[in-house]
Amino acid sequence: MPSTVFIVDDEKNIRRTVRMVLEGEGYTVEEASSGEEALARIAEIGADVVLLDVQLPGMSGLETIERIAKLKNLESPPTIIMISGHATLADAVRATKAGAYDLIEKPLDRERLMVALRNALERRAMEREVQGLRAMTDERFEMVGKSAPMGALFAQIAKVAPTRTRVLITGESGTGKELIARALHRASMLAEKPFVKVNCAAIPPELIESELFGHERGAFTGATARKRGLFELADGGTIFLDEIGDMIASAQAKVLRVLQSGEFTRVGGEQALKVDVRVVAATNRDLQAAVASGVFREDLYFRLNVVPLRAPPLRERAEDVPLLSRSFVELASRENGMKAKPISDEALSMLADYPWPGNVRELRNVIERLVILSEETIDVGDLPEEIVAEVARSKREASAPSSDLPRVELPAEARALPLREFRDHMEREYIRIKLDENGWNISRTATLLGIERTNLHKKMRALGLSRDSQGHGSGQTSS
Repeated sequence: MPSTVFIVDDEKNIRRTVRMVLEGEGYTVEEASSGEEALARIAEIGADVVLLDVQLPGMSGLETIERIAKLKNLESPPTIIMISGHATLADAVRATKAGAYDLIEKPLDRERLMVALRNALERRAMEREVQGLRAMTDERFEMVGKSAPMGALFAQIAKVAPTRTRVLITGESGTGKELIARALHRASMLAEKPFVKVNCAAIPPELIESELFGHERGAFTGATARKRGLFELADGGTIFLDEIGDMIASAQAKVLRVLQSGEFTRVGGEQALKVDVRVVAATNRDLQAAVASGVFREDLYFRLNVVPLRAPPLRERAEDVPLLSRSFVELASRENGMKAKPISDEALSMLADYPWPGNVRELRNVIERLVILSEETIDVGDLPEEIVAEVARSKREASAPSSDLPRVELPAEARALPLREFRDHMEREYIRIKLDENGWNISRTATLLGIERTNLHKKMRALGLSRDSQGHGSGQTSS
């Protein structure tokens, strides 16, 4: 689609001249003679670039810029290039502050106009690309769930996010602690500021202080230039200290200082630097136990744990598995350039019955594998064998009758028997008891034992069981 350029000028000859030039270059051109007309037309059909005269009858060009930026039905506001017959430095400053990309003086020079227009369209394309990447990133880190545990977590995030208080997120590995941290940042007053993630477990102990706080040139071998640390990069925004329980003691002391005073010193430096950051930390460790064992500083723990949030494991919100699975199918399909596939209800049911020891991360990896390897529909036959086997085992255990038989005290002579003799002995005694209870009626006893009458006869012969052998005289057994 050719780019649409709106010419907004009260001079008809200028509009006609510019239209001829732009249409000759392949642009779609629209016109308006006033700011009011331009607003109505742009709201209706949109625009990529607006060439806007500073001096207009009625609404001025500067006021028109402000009103264009507030149009709500546009996918994205157009890029504004101001034009003026007597532009001053003050006009340029005012136009830039109002949101204009450039300002061109009249009479319009063709080359100058085309360069400004190409630059404006390149900038617009870059802004759209950034918006698209940001939307993809937001989707990738979107929290999904309608279960009661997730509802409670969402409510807590809504309360805590607008504040600047520190948050400690706990939970098993793979439960989405980073998603919670990002949700806190997006819903905060710092949303447009940096979000800096630090994986404390992935940084070698000898480098973590340099990574967090930076270093001066010559601070250690290989420090050939000054380096800004992650706390500096996060200034004004949020720093997410993931796996804080793995941080070494010396780095803990420096982090505590930042939390107390907002100050730190680069490795090898002497000057105290000041930052203003919101700290969100996360761990899958028991920090209270780490404090008790002396591995983690108690004062740092209390500084971080102002508001605790718990990421629930996936087994506690199994009802979210179908929703998560469909979401991951869509995401994995787009990331791999594939058409999204339906997933059968039977497969979703089996996925929901699996305990997911790796939590949401494991589910996501499994779904991506299924998207790539399955045919047109993801079905039970596509699921990994370990999932199918574990679900089947759990169902067998759940359906097995529970044994509430009383504990049997065995006589010493029975405990001394080898297993085979013990088994024969116990089987013989059990069958004898049942025969006594049923007056040695073979058919009724076999029914109660759940075996065929002929099988009971065979067992009795093999075990040497007869009514005569039990001291009941010469009476007959009934069949």
